[in-house]
Parts: sequence; structure tokens; C-alpha cells
Amino acid sequence: MATILIVEDDRNMRLLTAARLADQYTVVSVCDGVEALERIHQGGIDLIVADIMMPRMDGFELLRTIREEGYETPYLMLTARESLDDKQQGFELGTDDYMTKPFSSDELLWRVAALLRRANISQDKKILVGSAVVDSEKYAVYTDTEYIEFPKKEFDLLFKLLSYPDQIFSRNQLMDSIWGMTSESGEDTVKTHVSRIRNRLVNVPEIRITTIKGLGYKADISRETGNAKK
Repeated sequence: MATILIVEDDRNMRLLTAARLADQYTVVSVCDGVEALERIHQGGIDLIVADIMMPRMDGFELLRTIREEGYETPYLMLTARESLDDKQQGFELGTDDYMTKPFSSDELLWRVAALLRRANISQDKKILVGSAVVDSEKYAVYTDTEYIEFPKKEFDLLFKLLSYPDQIFSRNQLMDSIWGMTSESGEDTVKTHVSRIRNRLVNVPEIRITTIKGLGYKADISRETGNAKK
């Protein structure tokens, strides 16, 4: 499942945009370009949806910075600024698309899907790990001999790790991605969920979650990704 970073200083707009995308994607939300840049440096962001007018670092400066740093992450400007000069500046800096507020939720979904498709970023509903199928529509992992259903948070955590094999995620990153930045749960929640996942997968040796001391967790797998069937 692709991870989308929303960069928006208006709380209501941030929540609205996140709610519209959360059914189909993993969503991470921040308030300005400085926070966004920190989150991008942590890795695992597949697409950025950013406002222009924000404190500390605006959307233009954020875009300029990540392009100068070599990031090719798809970037969608979602802003109230609708002049041709603003649009020209955005595209010259390297934005991939530009939408103006107020916006249609359906159109936002269409544009996000198109950007991910152009970037060849997987939106698959299933991940194949050896003989095991990790199915995000059923929240289950199954083989020829096993069928294991997961609670949603456990499954989302597993799917996140498997989507980026060998990438190390800190507990804090996983908390933000799966539980959200406003969650009152502590980082020990991640440790507890990883333990439960391991217990459920004891008979599925193809899937391993490794603890990297002092850093976090990663999935150790060799996989091919199955195509989504909608």
C-alpha cells in the first residue's frame, strides 16, 4: 500500500484530505515544509500532497529542496493559489501535478492514482512471499496449509514492512504511519504488535521481521508482488 505524505498547515483541510485518502493509502500528515522534509528524509514516502502557503517552509521551498537533494518522489501541489504564475513556478520547480482548492475528492483520488501509476509505484493488494500470500483485502496471510487472519493494525504494520523489504523503520516512524501522529499510544505498542505478528506467523517461515537493535524493524524477504484485482 502506497504511503502519501500530506503537508498542510490548516488542520481542518489536513484532516479532510487525509480522511479522503486513508481508505486506499497509508497517510502521514504534517503541518509545514520543515516537518515534511524531516519525514521525507526518514524514507518510505511514495507521494507528496502539499499546500504552498505554510509557515517556516512553504510548498515551493519544500519542492525546490527535495529536488535539489535528488528526490524524485511524485509531488502534487494542492493549493488555493490559482494564478498562472504560481502554476508556472510550481512546474518549473518540479511538481508533477497542480490542483486548486476547493477540490473534488474524487478528482484528488484520480490524480493521486495517476501519479503513482506513472511512477510505477505498486498499489497492489497482495504481496507474494515464497508460497505465502499477504492479502490486504482479507487482512490475512495464507499458504497451501495455513490461513491466518489479522486484526487491522497488526496487518497494516506487517504490510508496511513487507512493502519495503530490507528498509529499517524506527518505532516512531511506524507509529506515525500506522497509528497516526496524534495517537496517544506509546512506542511500546509497536513492539507488542510485532511480537503478536511473529507469533501468528510461526508456521510461515518465509516471512521474518527482524529487530535491528537501537534502530527499529525490517522485513527480511525475497518477494514478487502480485497484481491488484479490483
